[in-house]
Amino acid sequence: MTHPTPAAASTPPATPRPGLIFFHSTTSGRCRRVEAYIAQVLQRRRNHDTFRFYAVAQEQRPDLIEKFRIAELPTLVVLEGKTVRGRLEGAAGCRQIETFLAPWLHTTREHGPSS
Repeated sequence: MTHPTPAAASTPPATPRPGLIFFHSTTSGRCRRVEAYIAQVLQRRRNHDTFRFYAVAQEQRPDLIEKFRIAELPTLVVLEGKTVRGRLEGAAGCRQIETFLAPWLHTTREHGPSS
């Protein structure tokens, strides 16, 4: 006879990760730079798995550009479930992106606790 392990019995259901949608143009150098900044922010803060990341190119999915009412590229949108929780239009640099994503990013210290 098998019994569930205590850990399995008391494990709460996993909360779904928010979605991070990067609306961009494949022909824009600014959009390519912002994509690199997003990767840098997520790597620096060890947040690789914080978001489900989606890159939406204006040239390939104009329907989504219209659905989300994107007026400027690049634009970042954070979705929790089907609700838009954050929007950053015309993202320009790492600090701006990090500030925008801060509510969702882990805040672990890189050098350990101070004494």
